[in-house]
Amino acid sequence: MPSLAVIGTQWGDEGKGKIVDQLSEKKDLVVRFQGGANAGHTIYVNDEKYVFHLIPSGILHEDVIVGIGNGVVLDPEVLMDEINMLEDRDHRVDSENLKISPLAHVVMPYHKIFDGIREEEKKDKKIGTTKRGIGPCYEDKMARIGIRVMDLVDEEKLYEKLKFNIEVKNKILVKAYGKEKLDFDRIFEEYRLYGKKLKNFVYDVSYLIDDFYKNGKNVLFEGAQGSCLDIDFGTYPYVTSSNTSAGGILTGAGVSKDKVDEVLGVVKAYTSRVGAGIFPTEQINEVGEKIRNIGKEFGATTGRPRRCGWLDLIMLKYVVRINSLSGIALTRLDILDEFEELKICTGYEIEGNIVEDFSTNFMAYDKLNPIYETFKGWESQTTGIKKYENLPENAKKYIKFIENFLNVPVDIISVGPNRTQTIFKNKKYL
Repeated sequence: MPSLAVIGTQWGDEGKGKIVDQLSEKKDLVVRFQGGANAGHTIYVNDEKYVFHLIPSGILHEDVIVGIGNGVVLDPEVLMDEINMLEDRDHRVDSENLKISPLAHVVMPYHKIFDGIREEEKKDKKIGTTKRGIGPCYEDKMARIGIRVMDLVDEEKLYEKLKFNIEVKNKILVKAYGKEKLDFDRIFEEYRLYGKKLKNFVYDVSYLIDDFYKNGKNVLFEGAQGSCLDIDFGTYPYVTSSNTSAGGILTGAGVSKDKVDEVLGVVKAYTSRVGAGIFPTEQINEVGEKIRNIGKEFGATTGRPRRCGWLDLIMLKYVVRINSLSGIALTRLDILDEFEELKICTGYEIEGNIVEDFSTNFMAYDKLNPIYETFKGWESQTTGIKKYENLPENAKKYIKFIENFLNVPVDIISVGPNRTQTIFKNKKYL
């Protein structure tokens, strides 16, 4: 399997970090292709917890090279914190195993300020942004005034581009919002030093991928967030600011479509969502609370409690189509171990009509009534199970129903946070 993409299929928080970490062991290069420090990938290795926001999860494997692609918006402060955290825990991070695209845009302090201001302006229509400056950074990228990594490591270019941006941003901050001016000298000095620290990590990641591919090496593309947060195909406007679906790999890593051999979709065995927006199967009741408490469903980036509900196969059928998923990694199955009864959404009722296909046009409706298939729970612990055949029969029925409905095989099943708590139904990943 020369190249594999691992992407989220819901609204993020599906457990991609663990899956990428495990599959990276057999890869030579792992590349993150979109998003920024608003993502949080949590990994447990021998009960030791790691949380990454920018560095690809493959970094924990000594012989794996990781790359941050041009589609990522890079927060140097967060990146340096992660590098320092890894080094403090005796993990090597240097220019040999971490590569940063010179074309990636840099999140600046003013991006975070504007992120917060705009969220407050929306009042009861808040999107639920992490206020990490992601959206405003992508805005500057599209407005062609952004500062890229290649500018960050060049003091003259940084000075010139930052001067322009600070002048423009100060006019808006002072005149439109009555805020204090940004201090150009302080920001320039801080980011000039970041440029010095990161200069040796800068490398053409697109070229690196091509080189690895030509030499028959294994490449993994790591996504952040989930497909239903895609800026184009997600539940707009309650989405992130990048292309989280598989199409984002081509522009976010600089590869052609023939270099993405397989797309593995990470599916949480139920559904969760952070922030506002449509959520047909949300359970604002004891069931939702039970899922949240057992699953410790609180954001890795913000700590916010996640909204929780049943698995939605109508939404997933849509995600299968836009990503051409070749396989599924089903995560957090163990969180459902204590439930006597489980439900899966197989359709919606909208104004008296039954629909069996998801559409982002549903945002126009105040209420979608999910149609459920009910299953008996297995009410036994799955965390220690190593083989698919040893899973409880009702758990296997639950999995089989998902496979049949989506017409995509469930190749990997996660039954706990650690590497050892994973069932490989398809041996090709071993």
